[in-house]
Amino acid sequence: MTRPDAAPPSGQPDSFVLDRDAAVPEALRGAVLALGNFDGVHRGHAELARVATLMAAERGCAAAAFTFEPHPRSVFRPDQPVFRLTSPEVKLELLAQAGLARSFVLHFDREIAAIGAESFVDDLLLGRLGAAGLVCGYDFHFGKGRTGSPEMLQARAGTRGVPVAVVPSYSWAGEPVSSTLVRTALEMGDVAHAAELLGRPWFVRGEIAHGDKRGRDLGYPTANMHLARDCRLRYGIYAVRMKVDGIWRDGVASFGSRPTFDDGAPRLESFLFDFSGDLYGKTVDVALVAWLRGEAKFDSLDALIAQMDKDSLQARAILAQTPPFLC
Repeated sequence: MTRPDAAPPSGQPDSFVLDRDAAVPEALRGAVLALGNFDGVHRGHAELARVATLMAAERGCAAAAFTFEPHPRSVFRPDQPVFRLTSPEVKLELLAQAGLARSFVLHFDREIAAIGAESFVDDLLLGRLGAAGLVCGYDFHFGKGRTGSPEMLQARAGTRGVPVAVVPSYSWAGEPVSSTLVRTALEMGDVAHAAELLGRPWFVRGEIAHGDKRGRDLGYPTANMHLARDCRLRYGIYAVRMKVDGIWRDGVASFGSRPTFDDGAPRLESFLFDFSGDLYGKTVDVALVAWLRGEAKFDSLDALIAQMDKDSLQARAILAQTPPFLC
């Protein structure tokens, strides 16, 4: 299990995209499958991966994840998009780090959603994928109308001699762990609590884009990143670490609409300490380590710069007490 101060990992996953009619190569069949959306790949998901790898070792086969993209909620309620904790790419990397190097990604749409639970088990999991075992959470539901349940999965697969392990609610420090609770923590700006639930700092990945260059004039040139539109991270100032060319660098970041200037579209603006390289066009990871304060509007640039100086000192102090990330 990773520590909250451990680096956000980046693995090399092997994924296979499934649509309703895709043939599955024989070499990929016969794995123990851990089932779920796995958004965030938190400590509870890591427990599913642990159980799946143990079952696979007992049965002499591989363990793999079985997940869905896009998130089912985006199909059923596109006007109310879910706050995704991980992009599809990052999710697969985190699953690989948790021990599930292979992932089967079911392309989820209304046609897939209309498949009955029995057919989902018989035709897809046991038929096309030839599952040697199945692992799911206590609250896993599937099939048309979400009528499939862990108990139904156990009964249906059991008739074919396929074991099903149902993992109970997973708790950390006395608190149940769930993607919903991680989202709630981030919406409050409590990135430290989110890290406890995840087992690592929450991080985002994106390409550094050109901004308005105001930071240069203020003495704080920033690397700008646009986050997903569904991101509901609380606007504010954070102590961060950014992974640039494989090296984690300390910094301070603002996420919000820049009320002192334009109240524009939200973006993440990161200032790296003691760094002068060119970041434009690079794809980087930004891990949010600690919350400093909420976003504020300042009456003058001098007042803004003075506060930015304080933010930087506070971020440096926090990060100096945070163990280095292991790449």
